[in-house]
Amino acid sequence: MSHRTYRFRSETRTLTDRERSAASGSFIALPDGVVHYELSGPAEGQPVVLVHGFSVPYYVWDPIYGPLAEAGYRVLRYDLYGRGLSDRPDVAYDRDLYDRQLLGLMQALALERQVDLVGMSMGGPVVARFAQQHPDRVRKLVLIDPAGLPQKLPRLAGIVELPWVGELIMDWFGDRLLLSSLDDDCLDRERLAAYKASYREQMQYAGFKRALLSTLRHGLLKPIPEAYEAVGGQARSLLLIWGSEDKVVPVSLAQVAQTLMPQAQLHIVQGAGHVPHYQRPDAVLPILLEFLRQDVSPASAQETRSSRR
Repeated sequence: MSHRTYRFRSETRTLTDRERSAASGSFIALPDGVVHYELSGPAEGQPVVLVHGFSVPYYVWDPIYGPLAEAGYRVLRYDLYGRGLSDRPDVAYDRDLYDRQLLGLMQALALERQVDLVGMSMGGPVVARFAQQHPDRVRKLVLIDPAGLPQKLPRLAGIVELPWVGELIMDWFGDRLLLSSLDDDCLDRERLAAYKASYREQMQYAGFKRALLSTLRHGLLKPIPEAYEAVGGQARSLLLIWGSEDKVVPVSLAQVAQTLMPQAQLHIVQGAGHVPHYQRPDAVLPILLEFLRQDVSPASAQETRSSRR
């Protein structure tokens, strides 16, 4: 048995049509596997695509998904491969995979208009690279506590990249490590309890830990300043939202982000951790809606504006 086929003891279930039959949302088969998604809002509305981060699937958008659709937007959220109820294909979990997934999903769902992309944490590099590769498909870009900026990753992240070592650590300590890592996401204890309960569900399905290890080994959390710099050079409105108490991607990196993307508006959400839209939708949703409604010209998009809430 190779490290790619390692069987993790706590992954006791396999994703099947029967397993998915009781789930909310929809499923669609793409070349790399089945994708779990949800699409709501009026068909004629401006498309907004929500891309989650490293390991928490699309439920991370629960507090703002419905309100965005109710505000008239055509809102799409989906589980990245290896997460949630999407397939866990035995492939390299690299930037090309997630670029293919997003492009293929948009094409399959006939989202022909330019979309507004919202990426949080690891979803930041995913949407930034997508905008870099497919600039004509993206109208506006929103980054929430984005990964991929120059920062020192935890030492453990480097250790688990090692073949077999990573598998053994994930097998014996993975569940505890992954669940404890969520503590810095949301500082509201009541919301955090529900957040963790939803997370535990996906951990039971085979392929989850293999996908996370492959993602780390293919550098999805490592700096990708060239993608941010590229979108910083495009004539596109861009919004940065950051939790003031984020310990995963510290708010000090917002200055680096603005250097790479000088047209970005920055909003710092006070008292929020790594997922400010989940913890404080009351603060984030008005910011997001105001930005999406703005008709910003390429010239005025070069002006950087900052505010705190």
